[in-house]
Amino acid sequence: MDSKLKIIGLAGTNGSGKDTVGHILADKFGYLFVPITDLLRNEAKHRNLEITRENLRGIGNEWRREAGLGVLVDKAVAEFEPVKAEYKGVVISSLRNPGEADRVHELDGTVLWVDADPRTRYERIQANAANRGRAGEDRKTFEQFLAEEQAEMNQSGDAATLNMSAVKAQSDITVQNDSDDVRNLESKIAEIMTNEYKD
Repeated sequence: MDSKLKIIGLAGTNGSGKDTVGHILADKFGYLFVPITDLLRNEAKHRNLEITRENLRGIGNEWRREAGLGVLVDKAVAEFEPVKAEYKGVVISSLRNPGEADRVHELDGTVLWVDADPRTRYERIQANAANRGRAGEDRKTFEQFLAEEQAEMNQSGDAATLNMSAVKAQSDITVQNDSDDVRNLESKIAEIMTNEYKD
């Protein structure tokens, strides 16, 4: 492997398939997949907090205020460092603050935005709640789902809070994932990897 860090930051709407993209990059392209939400969940467990989107957002906001807007990317890269010889790069999901997209770009990485129709995304989340291990987090009405997403898309506090619209604006590539055929998504990712990372 070359010495240059290859980093892909994944961002996108809830239920769009970011984790699926992360697993495709891990399984087919030799990347280490580090979900930021896992880092936040582990911290919530450490603090004996209930695993809710609100609590995870609060931890992320706190860390950004204490250590800079790119801290979650740096924490994910720190997970990669000890094992980097085993992988072609690291894929980090999911960026929710523009400072995280900035940090990926500072590391010469690519930000990939994944999206899908809202109703499709909601139905995916409801169907997969148990498999995702997030049944408590994901049990909500379509209206609650849309309201929660709206709160995350637009900044509602200081610079450390979520602003996914700004992350979307900073993304380098957009993948529309309305199909539930994983092979379709795999072919889109393969095309991106061929174009972006030619040796």
